[in-house]
Amino acid sequence: MFLTISTTGTTGSPATDLGFLLHKHPGKAQRFSTSHGTAHVLYPEATAERCTAALLLEIDPVALVRRSKGKGGRGGAPDSALAQYVNDRPYAASSLLAVALSSVFSTALKGRCAARPELPGTARPLRIEVPVLPARGGAALVERLFAPLGWTVSAEPVALDERFPQWGDSRYVRLVLEGEQRLADALRHLYVLLPVLDDSKHYWVAPDEVEKLLSSGEGWLEDHPEQRLIAGRYLGRRWSLTRDALERLALARLAEADDSEAEELDNAVDEETDTEERPTPLAVQRREAILGALRASGAARVLDLGCGQGQLVGELLKDPRFTEVAGMDVSARALAIAARRLRLDRITERQAARVALFQGSLAYTDRRLAGYDAAVLSEVIEHVDLPRLPALEHAVFGAARPATVVVTTPNVEYNVRWETLPAGHVRHADHRFEWSREEFRAWASGVAQRYGYEVAYEAVGPDDPEVGPPTQMAVFTRAGNEKNDTDTENNKNNKSRKDDKKQEKAA
Repeated sequence: MFLTISTTGTTGSPATDLGFLLHKHPGKAQRFSTSHGTAHVLYPEATAERCTAALLLEIDPVALVRRSKGKGGRGGAPDSALAQYVNDRPYAASSLLAVALSSVFSTALKGRCAARPELPGTARPLRIEVPVLPARGGAALVERLFAPLGWTVSAEPVALDERFPQWGDSRYVRLVLEGEQRLADALRHLYVLLPVLDDSKHYWVAPDEVEKLLSSGEGWLEDHPEQRLIAGRYLGRRWSLTRDALERLALARLAEADDSEAEELDNAVDEETDTEERPTPLAVQRREAILGALRASGAARVLDLGCGQGQLVGELLKDPRFTEVAGMDVSARALAIAARRLRLDRITERQAARVALFQGSLAYTDRRLAGYDAAVLSEVIEHVDLPRLPALEHAVFGAARPATVVVTTPNVEYNVRWETLPAGHVRHADHRFEWSREEFRAWASGVAQRYGYEVAYEAVGPDDPEVGPPTQMAVFTRAGNEKNDTDTENNKNNKSRKDDKKQEKAA
């Protein structure tokens, strides 16, 4: 089985720069050992105008069968003893080719190039050809998977036998992809979607496959229209793993939907307002309201859950009364942007001691969330599927249990005031729901009652006498006097964190 990657020269970048991107010299033919055979990388053509790299994978059918036994891999549809050795695995692109891609082009997949660091971040014209690709779902599914990623797709069905056209087409296609893409993105598309189209893997699908899927799908899988099919097939139709991946992908969209979308909508409305002085954007008013509630609570250690790109974390760090600020988000990409926004690589050691960013999901309890004075859920809950909301409630109010929790969410009643928002639409495509004031208060009072909190409500933004404010905020305060218990728990958590750090250093 093999595939080719071709590119043409652009202004200031000859086509042979493909060699730098792949970390494979165009003047050499190289071979690499894999667990199921040998991978070869060669360049059929390499000029300044056009360059093509080919990956040829020679599969050893005997090694494939031996290594697949007891691992849950299909090893090539072993319907009989003979089928274990006579099958399409050596010829059709599958998870075997995807694994070879990740092994042979691992540095290119990560978007790194030490010799020419400017190259990986630049899109260039690419043409990818896979002569024989299994496509369970046909050419139409191939189009549905690759077209939303910006590719021009040609999926030509391969006949069962050209001598007997009446037999019809096989389940294989000849795939050609063309488009302006970063090479790292193109490789990640192939790494995920080749086994998805084959709907089979040659190895056991373990829980760590979720991390591989999310890592390779970051930046494109969150909004892919066939996200559920991709996750299900990639994870071997194991529902527990698929559900975990889909939940984390849904939470990852929070980063994209954080304040950027809200500010865009706010600015659009501000432009339509007939006031001489442009009003403060709603996103800024929201952060100011949150800061006011946190200051009034006396909190010193604050946790921003679903921190996105770190706007609120940055505002908290400006106020010295907040001695420790932590931001958690499910998206590694959002956290990387937040780190750049906060310039964490340039701050002093003393300043760095005040801030922490870490990846995590609110669908699960996490001991790292315990011991903080206050937690913020700013425009987060509406991105969570309603059946999963109780898990978030338990993780925050039941397990982490900060003294103060601040929650903001859109007020759906106010949507009629947005002239740029079509009737019946929510403010962002990823919102699973938007509550009225009555619905929000019913939920908040239920949470307070179940977990031992008192709750107060505040309006954020202009409070319209008919439809209320654009954003509604609830401030939860833990009921009763639990200071001694809290101090004890904080000490335990601090000790636990110190022990963890000691163990990490020892390791």
